[in-house]
Amino acid sequence: MSSLLRIYLIRGLIAIAWSVGFAAAHDSLTATSVILLIAYPVIDVVASLFDVREDPGTPARRLQVFNTALSALTAAGLGLAAISGVGAVLFVFGLWAVVSGAAQLTVAIRRRGPELGRQWPMLVAGALSVIAGLTYLPAAVGDDPDLTALIMYTAAGGAFFVIQAATLAWKRRRRTRVAQA
Repeated sequence: MSSLLRIYLIRGLIAIAWSVGFAAAHDSLTATSVILLIAYPVIDVVASLFDVREDPGTPARRLQVFNTALSALTAAGLGLAAISGVGAVLFVFGLWAVVSGAAQLTVAIRRRGPELGRQWPMLVAGALSVIAGLTYLPAAVGDDPDLTALIMYTAAGGAFFVIQAATLAWKRRRRTRVAQA
């Protein structure tokens, strides 16, 4: 299994599992929900670090380094925002979704070669992240901010990572069959 395939698959499955855990704890800002909120960008930090290690010297690498730093700052920001309430948490998460989604979209564009499966799932995920983040910002300052949307956001993001992993696996298997023929 290629490293990028493994990174995408594990990152996706963890995001899906996170969304299930957060669904059970998101009703209020308890210690559990805040820990989960901080953990989500930390998961992205770890995945991005593995990605950076496997992607030396390519144009996408610089964006992955940026995303690693952004996600680390977001983890701290979410912890601090939790002191101010749900609206502040949603606002920080929304900002992160916009900027990291734009970075993900750009990385996917730079990785669009056929050997990496054209990156359609990552392109869609990046674009949807930007759109979702933009919807969180006004919701955060609205009358009744709610963290429920984060469950679908993270589950969908995880699904797109799993789909990209499946695409890479299919491409790899196809190349192997062609080489053996």
